[in-house]
Amino acid sequence: MGRGVPRKSPLPAALRRWLLRTDEPSVRYRVLRELLDRPEGDREVAAARRRIGRVGWAAELLALQLPGGQWATPNSAPRDMEGPKYIATRYVLHVLADLGMNRSDARVAQAARLYLDRVSSPRFNEMGGRDSEVCCTGGDVRIAMRLGVGDDPRVARSVAWLIGAQKHDGGWHCFPSKTGTLDSWQALAAFATIPEARRSPEMNRAIQRGLEFYLDRELMFEKGATYAPWLRSHFPVHYYYDVLVGLDIVTALGKGSDPRLAKALDWLEARRNPDGSWNLDAVHPDLGDDDYLAGVGTPFFSLGLEFPGRPSRWTTVTALKVLRRAGRI
Repeated sequence: MGRGVPRKSPLPAALRRWLLRTDEPSVRYRVLRELLDRPEGDREVAAARRRIGRVGWAAELLALQLPGGQWATPNSAPRDMEGPKYIATRYVLHVLADLGMNRSDARVAQAARLYLDRVSSPRFNEMGGRDSEVCCTGGDVRIAMRLGVGDDPRVARSVAWLIGAQKHDGGWHCFPSKTGTLDSWQALAAFATIPEARRSPEMNRAIQRGLEFYLDRELMFEKGATYAPWLRSHFPVHYYYDVLVGLDIVTALGKGSDPRLAKALDWLEARRNPDGSWNLDAVHPDLGDDDYLAGVGTPFFSLGLEFPGRPSRWTTVTALKVLRRAGRI
């Protein structure tokens, strides 16, 4: 268990009030849906969803969108979807998708069309093309599914490519390698966004093999060792892995009761604050103990969202959701 919070009370009154604050509707929506089991048609759920993109983090990011639909660089820039890292269109769309935005918002629909056209163009040839990488293509599928453009044929092509890119050990790697790595989580995360009814037998086999890869390594050990940044929580995640990322994916895919999650779940519970919250540990890029200084890394996002070293509403909701799926609360 964590530090002083009884298992039977995952949402003490003060914690509940903090998480349900109206200044950040994306968090409020998640709490109502994922922790309080309110239906989508509930009046408070619908009100929270309507406010996403009008106030709070998503609104702050959308206010920075350029007239052409992209972020950070003009359309004439050679890599205007990808760079500069963490503030260009690809990264902002990742965050907006996490926050609950979708193509029903005209600004998001414009950016999603631009993004899919650009990354699948002959110039970049991603999304299942010859220049595809798991970290990019998996993220592209995840963005498309969450933004509501997953019916695009380029998404189906990307899914097929991800299945074919799986290593013999069940993992994936973003770089040439005979074996997988925990760092390459994007394929499983992409598959988790696809409704079960739409998963092919080939995808289901890839999911089960991928889950075994992560579970056999207890979500944190690679070649018998772990990596310090994996043991810190982050948001936004971008393309980086940490144990909370792994727990969210694996439990979303139905493995919450697997005993091989015990160490990762113990790690998560031990990090809980006495008031029931979890801190945001770091912002990316978080590359290791020698490279990382708390509060330094991605000022664009860390200033617009949450601060490392402080209680995090986003991290707290994700942690509670994971523990619910695992039957620990």
